Amino acid sequence: MHPLQCVLKAQRCLRWAPLASVSWLLLRTCRAHSGVRSSAGPSPERRQEDGVWKDFSSRLATGPTFQHFLRSASVPQEKPSTPDVEDPPPYLTVDDLLGTQRKVYLETYGCQMNVNDTEIAWSILQKSGYLRTSNLQEADVVLLVTCSIREKAEQTIWNRLHQLRSLKSKRLRSRVPLRIGILGCMAERLKEEILNREKTVDILAGPDAYRDLPRLLAVAESGQQAANVLLSLDETYADVLPVQMSPSVTSAFVSIMRGCDNMCSYCIVPFTRGRERSRPVASILEEVRKLSEQVLQLIHERDNICKQIHLPAQSGSSRVLEAMRRGYSREAYVELIHHIRESIPGVSLSSDFIAGFCGETEEDHLQTVSLLQEVQYNMGFLFAYSMRQKTRAYHRLKDDIPEEVKLRRLEELITVFREEATKANKTFVGCTQLVLVEGLSKRSATDLYGRNDGNLKVIFPDVEMEDVTNSGLRVQAQPGDYVLVKITSASSQTLKGHVLCRTTLKDSAAYC
Repeated sequence: MHPLQCVLKAQRCLRWAPLASVSWLLLRTCRAHSGVRSSAGPSPERRQEDGVWKDFSSRLATGPTFQHFLRSASVPQEKPSTPDVEDPPPYLTVDDLLGTQRKVYLETYGCQMNVNDTEIAWSILQKSGYLRTSNLQEADVVLLVTCSIREKAEQTIWNRLHQLRSLKSKRLRSRVPLRIGILGCMAERLKEEILNREKTVDILAGPDAYRDLPRLLAVAESGQQAANVLLSLDETYADVLPVQMSPSVTSAFVSIMRGCDNMCSYCIVPFTRGRERSRPVASILEEVRKLSEQVLQLIHERDNICKQIHLPAQSGSSRVLEAMRRGYSREAYVELIHHIRESIPGVSLSSDFIAGFCGETEEDHLQTVSLLQEVQYNMGFLFAYSMRQKTRAYHRLKDDIPEEVKLRRLEELITVFREEATKANKTFVGCTQLVLVEGLSKRSATDLYGRNDGNLKVIFPDVEMEDVTNSGLRVQAQPGDYVLVKITSASSQTLKGHVLCRTTLKDSAAYC
């Protein structure tokens, strides 16, 4: 885009911001679009991009733990960190950009992308020294992350602003004025209308302007309205680690792209979120890896999470895995197995295997046999290959392994699996296992069955037992009960033992 076009576009979008604010943004905008290199060296934007990957791992390390994603977990208390502030524009000082522990209250409306935007916005403000609050009455800043997908969604925000108006008017008589901001799609779509209709609103920030929030809030402190609704062709917030907002949420979002190019005839999203652009793959993988590490740690720490992971291998041959397009080698798979076992001692592992895939040689088959022997899975699901129409193999590979060879290889895999699973399961003999009762055994009307912490089936007699929560009471186990079972024998499929008592998840730790 020509620099003059940049200026005109920015002026239209930022006509309500202070003149100095506009000038500074125009300087950044034109510099970003100009093809002329400065003799003074790389631009601040270029230096920022170069530094993204250098500090991404350190940003992840200081980000949220998986405790934030658990309903029952307590959220670690946030400790004010040294604010991370970029160079200020000429009309502000570094101190102006600092939150100085002002409290921010955020409300999210709309889709999952807005949830992610809220987490990004808070991550940026947290780095600038702001504190988060869940109490609207004590907030110094109220930010609404908005949706424009339907008229009703926008009307909800207008109604909310009407409610906040009275809160702000009361705050004006105090020493700490309340600042209100509109973020996201509605800010992008209705920028002029919002600022003209609602003098309550102090700042507007479009979906690509969250990095500018500290500056916008600093301008608002002078009593002026401030806005940045410029859309970007490359902003993905790849270097910003989202910070989970609610301690009751049990899931997390990993954003992989922003914007949309589809231009559906009914949809406003391309106009409020801009052109489609993908987040760099490396940053996605790093965030997912960090999240996975926290999941493994959580499984290890929590008694109410089964210590069992299903990790389909399909083959022990790297050559066959490549033909299957699995995306990993045997070596990478084995390394992952070792890491999981180091992270979760005593973890139970299960897997899937295919015998006789297209082009599988005897050597490939023997490598699968050796993988079964090396890993010693507790459970397995093994099948002969059966070609399916419409698959890539159907169109590009040849099902060249005779049926009798497939079945012979399958039998060999099953035999080895059972031998190794029996060895693995026999390590439980003599141990006491906490078992969740599921019901009557299918093979014996006098036995019950359930599953232990590793999802292994446990068979035990249906007899009266002591209830540790009610001393002196004798009971018979019912589906849903926890019981302690002393393991006396094991096979490749099941554990068997005699029941000791009925217990609870909390009380069982003293016995196991």
